[in-house]
Amino acid sequence: MAAGHIEEIQFPEWLSNVVFVPKPGGRWRMCIDFRDLNKACTKDFYPLPRIDRLVDSTSGCELLSMMDASQGYHQIMLAPKDRKKFSFITSSGTFCYVAMPFGLKNVGATYQRLADKIL
Repeated sequence: MAAGHIEEIQFPEWLSNVVFVPKPGGRWRMCIDFRDLNKACTKDFYPLPRIDRLVDSTSGCELLSMMDASQGYHQIMLAPKDRKKFSFITSSGTFCYVAMPFGLKNVGATYQRLADKIL
């Protein structure tokens, strides 16, 4: 919650399961299993760039510019009316995402669409 990616919620519309995934070094990462929500979502067919074409397009360039979007998905805020769909429950309460979480079917297409618009 301190990072501002989630907030506590009282009445979720959809609950996804919390799963714990082992990390190197014996620690655990909390993840949300969005498989059921993903099944209910229609596919966004926005085209994603192919890495081989991006690399080929830089041939002969004298100057390259790179962008590193730290926690890029979390920079995309969810519409307030949709946040109740991205909910999960823990022993500390029920929470929902306010920023785009990892693990959603269309997150790559959404991110690419916004990156193309900005650039």
